[in-house]
Amino acid sequence: MTRIAIIGSGPTGIYTLKGLVSSPRPMSITVFEETPDAGKGTPYHPAVNDRAMLANIASIELPPIVESLVDWLRSHPLERLQELGIGTDDIGEREFYPRVVLGEYLADQFWKLAKKGLEAGHSIDVRASHRILDIKLNATDIDLTYRSGRGEEGRATFDHVVMATGHDWPEDTEISPGYFSSPWPAAAIKRIGPVAVGVLGTSLSGIDAVVSVATSHGMFLRDDAGSLRFEADPDASGFHLTMMSRKGLLPEADFYCPIPYLPLTICTEEAVRRLIREKPASLLDDVFELFRQEIAYADPDYAASVGLGLATVETFAERYFKARQEADPFVWAARNLAEAKHNKEHRITVEWRYAILRMHEVVAIAVPHFNVDDLKRFHKHFKTVFVDDYATVPHASVERLLALHVAGRLEVVVLGEDYEIKRPAHESGAVVEIAGSEKRFDAFIDATGQHALSASDLPFPSLRKPNALKKAQTMATTVDGDQTLKRTGGIDIDDDFRPRVDPGVSNKLYCVSVPFLLHKLPFVQGITSAHEMGLKVASAITASLDTGSMLLQSGSTKQNLSPTEIVAGSDTVA
Repeated sequence: MTRIAIIGSGPTGIYTLKGLVSSPRPMSITVFEETPDAGKGTPYHPAVNDRAMLANIASIELPPIVESLVDWLRSHPLERLQELGIGTDDIGEREFYPRVVLGEYLADQFWKLAKKGLEAGHSIDVRASHRILDIKLNATDIDLTYRSGRGEEGRATFDHVVMATGHDWPEDTEISPGYFSSPWPAAAIKRIGPVAVGVLGTSLSGIDAVVSVATSHGMFLRDDAGSLRFEADPDASGFHLTMMSRKGLLPEADFYCPIPYLPLTICTEEAVRRLIREKPASLLDDVFELFRQEIAYADPDYAASVGLGLATVETFAERYFKARQEADPFVWAARNLAEAKHNKEHRITVEWRYAILRMHEVVAIAVPHFNVDDLKRFHKHFKTVFVDDYATVPHASVERLLALHVAGRLEVVVLGEDYEIKRPAHESGAVVEIAGSEKRFDAFIDATGQHALSASDLPFPSLRKPNALKKAQTMATTVDGDQTLKRTGGIDIDDDFRPRVDPGVSNKLYCVSVPFLLHKLPFVQGITSAHEMGLKVASAITASLDTGSMLLQSGSTKQNLSPTEIVAGSDTVA
């Protein structure tokens, strides 16, 4: 049987396994998982997360694996739901759950998939507590070197390897006394005392950090009127949190909209692909024109209110954020939360928000085709609008921030562009210099989330060798006006997520590890993206097997054809 390795058993690895076990052709599938608990995924693992940390994906948005999240929850007895911290009235398609609950769901579904695969005739080997040390590309296969939880090292050879290693978080987050490079694992930041705490980042990662530290020094309680409040412990008089970001904005509350998405009218996938073919030199500006027309069509009142007709790629974000930046962040958050709750109850859609939400997936198609200048413009000016729109947070998360603020325990600070973060040599925490003034924090947490990585950042020595894997290419114009390709970052992959490699080595490595894709695929984070990537890779693998079988039956051999010819037509999603 064809030998396939999946490195990582988080959401991307799970959806890859789902696609593979649905194939009628028997395969030998080995899943390597670094932690002892296969299937939970680091962002949802109980060893990494606080139970108060919420996932920002509603049940209805989570692609079913063997069963939907709602059906899985409803299949549990009341006692088990109580263990998970969920009441029977809390279960619904539009509800949000703690990250650790999603981890339990994903692990259960993973093992059900494994059982389903075995029953279908596949060979499935799950190796928990196994860390991959190296990936070596040979002429026709791929070697993996690993270390088991008992410290034993070994090597195994595979025909296809899926690198689904997920987010890249450091093992030791407290890189200096009181300075944490990540909110995870939550157990580390929960050791922070009742002191002044600075949190860099105001997105859901920042909220996770704030809530996790807050629950170490008090509790959230709901009063008789239904309002949430924060009550600090008696010995936590010095406890105070400061969230900070360049704009000083809090994320908005999750908004109601039809799911599955309704089709766009103007900024469609077909329209964007036509621009890619016909107007590559002005692609970003032409895509932005489609974006403007779609918003004006969907919500003319909003378009007029922000002066959309005069907006450019460089100025639209300023118009988009202007009203929020001029308001107190907590006053805005309270108003926005009330609006979001009302709209959810009455099924009201804010059309301009919904249009931007749907367009981020369409605009993403164009990003890999931007030239060097347009790629920089997109990341600097335009991307932030889409990220803000789709990265809304659960209503409960906003309620917690408001409760902390009302209790006098939380503020938000605008950093702007002129700031510096220093770690004093003989002091705990950090000092933040903002436009000449200083703010001192006894503890500091960097909660800015996952950053983009490139080929040189890979943790596998053989793949870090010169030209083993290459940075992605972007079209650039030389001083003489000629067009040339320039390596700009990330990893250079084809449409099936295979890194482009030199002739003579296997091209059956699939990179679906998020940090290495963000350069050209900026919206690839999240479980829905994991679903799309996993099934795409599974489809490419099964299609290559089917093509290889047909070639053998016709008297041909793989060695006679190029990799492109072998996998022709493999971009159909299963």
